[in-house]
Amino acid sequence: MPLQEQNCIEKINSFSKLDWKTLLDLIPIIEHKMSFYENGKRKIDESSWTFMAYYEPDETISQFLHVVYDMPIIISFDWPKWDEGRKMARDEDFNFDTVDIPTKCKLITAIVRNDRFCDGALFNTFKSGMMLKILKSIERQLT
Repeated sequence: MPLQEQNCIEKINSFSKLDWKTLLDLIPIIEHKMSFYENGKRKIDESSWTFMAYYEPDETISQFLHVVYDMPIIISFDWPKWDEGRKMARDEDFNFDTVDIPTKCKLITAIVRNDRFCDGALFNTFKSGMMLKILKSIERQLT
């Protein structure tokens, strides 16, 4: 169940380093990945046997999703109207160390939720290295 925006800061700030371990243990895996999706084919029309290529998320992304929902660090808020997050996500040189951990969790939430409407949004953050930057920034702020 997602965190409510009203109490998310308190809840996220109460997490211990041990609470973050499962998520942060993904950092070395992400660093060494060459690809985060596997090619696949989906049958579109049984009568004509038309196939369409698609990408199936690999285990790393699936594990990431499982962890962020289980912790939980997914926050229930109006992410499509969150201009600050959009600016962070669009800036390739954004320094995630300039924002607190709850804000990074809001950004993770926006990325994960956006992927439901814009197929590939989550994949692109892994491919571009943005998700790795966010996770490393969380790790630095915990030490």
